[in-house]
Amino acid sequence: MPFSRLSLSELQDYLIKQDVVERISIGKLWTILDEDAIRPWYHRSWLFPRDPQFLVKATPILDLYQGTFEERALRAREYVLSFDQKTSIQARARRHPSVPPQSGHPQLVEHEYERQGALNLLACLDVHGGSVWGRCYARKRRAETEAFVNELFSCEPYASAKRIHFILDNGTSQHPNTFPTWVAQNHPKVMLHYLPTHASWLNQIELYFSILQRKVLTPNDFRDLEYLEERLMEFQTFYNRTARPFNWKFTRADLEERLRMLC
Repeated sequence: MPFSRLSLSELQDYLIKQDVVERISIGKLWTILDEDAIRPWYHRSWLFPRDPQFLVKATPILDLYQGTFEERALRAREYVLSFDQKTSIQARARRHPSVPPQSGHPQLVEHEYERQGALNLLACLDVHGGSVWGRCYARKRRAETEAFVNELFSCEPYASAKRIHFILDNGTSQHPNTFPTWVAQNHPKVMLHYLPTHASWLNQIELYFSILQRKVLTPNDFRDLEYLEERLMEFQTFYNRTARPFNWKFTRADLEERLRMLC
């Protein structure tokens, strides 16, 4: 059959025509499918790890999440920061005001909008403290990343830290071929830990970005960039009032087992 998916009515018709059953209701059919162990109508995208150094790069980061580095516990004033960029956050001014939810119908958001531009959020998560430190920029060049890092490390407690472990991806603004030299010259107590290629799921700041997307940016209804930045920073302040570290359970042993199964 030339289908990727069947509707319940199509499946009902097929079962009857093939004499599998004489009759079956849509409700009964759904109950059977919903209780089954294999649900072929669901799918999830995935990406096979193609970085040959995946395990070598990822295991020190997973150890840092567990509070150790090179087989020793992290010392006092030794911090682990997870960094990334949430780029091109658009401000979409709806052509008509949104209608608040009422009894009988949800919030109504106008489909048409006018683009008011976009912001780039650069942010760090203090892995063992739980707080987030972020800033908004109009662009996402190397200059913005350096400005962010300079401001971040001039603030306490990082200004007086003994060592900072800085976890980041391989983006062009912090490319591993050039960015480490600049960091070594300007922030010698910072140790960079680059994630493997296509391993954003190992970067804890992505958990904060996911929360931000759900709680602040959906639906997207911002009259201008100033209002968008105000909301982003207000949420950061609100989040930090009760921030706690994420309960990260995926360890180097789990990664070794996952890669063994894939290979």
